[in-house]
Amino acid sequence: MERILVSACLMGFAVRYNGSDKLLISGTLARWRAEHRLVIHCPELAAGLNTPRLPAEIRGGSAEKVLMGEAKILESNGDDVTQHYVLAAWLALRAAQEAQCRFALLTDGSPTCGSRQIYDGHFSGEKIAGNGVATALLRQHGIEVFNEAQLRELIQRVAEADK
Repeated sequence: MERILVSACLMGFAVRYNGSDKLLISGTLARWRAEHRLVIHCPELAAGLNTPRLPAEIRGGSAEKVLMGEAKILESNGDDVTQHYVLAAWLALRAAQEAQCRFALLTDGSPTCGSRQIYDGHFSGEKIAGNGVATALLRQHGIEVFNEAQLRELIQRVAEADK
């Protein structure tokens, strides 16, 4: 049975930057949880960031550039929190690897968990194509990452892998 790393906020935990959740209601997720397939994890909390916390965005390049030390993650007040978010990415990878997860379901838009879109780095509310740092690191290590809008695709991939 395949295991899936899943953002804690998608499972109803109020761990997002603003103290909210982003509960994703799904019969399949409920079944997977009952089958102990889900590894519920918030990379940012694991790295010691508080809830609530200031919004943070990638500035000066991609998540991959952040991981290489060539771009930063800044909070809305200008504080550089890059190291916290890089640690968050590595802790997400460790959690996934220890549980032998081949898949992850992460929250899109986040500088950590975004898998298709992230904010533009200027706190304008505009989104651009891109990944968060945890998604980039997970993908570099062969873990397939899906966002909440791709739940059907994830369900299909897990079913194929279970065969």
